[in-house]
Amino acid sequence: MFIALTTIITSFFITAVLIVPFINFLYKLKFFKKKTAITSLNKNAAITHLKSKSRTPEGAGLLLIVVIIFLFLSFFALFYSVNGNITSNFPIVKEIGIIILISFGLLGLYDDIVKFFDLQQDRGFSGIKTKTKLLIQILLATAISSFMYFGLGINFINIPIFGIIYLGPIFIIFAALVIIIFSNAVNFTDGVDGLSMGILLICLFGYLIISISIIDTPLSTFIGIWIGTLVAFLYFNVYPANVFLGDVGSLSFGATLATIALLSGKVFIVFIFGLLFFVEFLSSFIQLSAKAIIKRPILPVAPIHYLFLKKGWKESQLTQRAWLATTILVIFGLFVSNI
Repeated sequence: MFIALTTIITSFFITAVLIVPFINFLYKLKFFKKKTAITSLNKNAAITHLKSKSRTPEGAGLLLIVVIIFLFLSFFALFYSVNGNITSNFPIVKEIGIIILISFGLLGLYDDIVKFFDLQQDRGFSGIKTKTKLLIQILLATAISSFMYFGLGINFINIPIFGIIYLGPIFIIFAALVIIIFSNAVNFTDGVDGLSMGILLICLFGYLIISISIIDTPLSTFIGIWIGTLVAFLYFNVYPANVFLGDVGSLSFGATLATIALLSGKVFIVFIFGLLFFVEFLSSFIQLSAKAIIKRPILPVAPIHYLFLKKGWKESQLTQRAWLATTILVIFGLFVSNI
């Protein structure tokens, strides 16, 4: 617990010092949010919302990733120099966390750059083509899940009440699917001031409790560092937002949340903790599938948070209620995980 609290405080102060000049740098670059295929699933709510954010820069996720990786390596260099005996369920779990952040972070960074410079367009919208992005995600997620299976020997899932179920090689497919779902889910949710990162922050507190309970120092250290950076970021991301995370952060953070769930042995709990993320993903997936198959939308709006904005909810109301709902979901998830 002491180590986790230390990492939270340290990462918070370091991020707080660095983020202001980084935001100013993004403003100088004019790295502003642009129209994408996802945010344009509803022409009224999404585009109106987009115009209100047209002068808010995105891309802060790059800074957070760098800080997390640097502090993670620094803390473990310090731990090994002071005491080489570190309790961990997986000796190289720290490498897994770094691989996730780098791989999906690079995908998101590339997408942000493509949008910024209008290098590619998908049906008139900025960013990497949807099919291309999905293919890259599948390849990255499969590589990560394969590393878990072959490198760490993880081949099971723990379902509350039913207990441990061994999947064998099927674990690779299952884990890759979870990673892809939550990578996109967090990405779809990002954009409304404080919404996605506030939900993620609360989810991480739940997994911090779980990682401490299973005495996995690398995992709890990583989560602690991540929590500290998010708290500092959220100060500038809550309404009215001064900066957005961008794809560089949202894609990697969603994938990393899924990976933490897999490494903790509590993967099904992430669907309770992150239920709002999952609902956002489902609404967007259904809408995109309908437009591709029957050439017309099924839902009135997607992602679903635009429905509440369309009904007249203020952004602050939407965010705060989502945070409260996630708090209850995390408490319930912790209860279920102990059954």
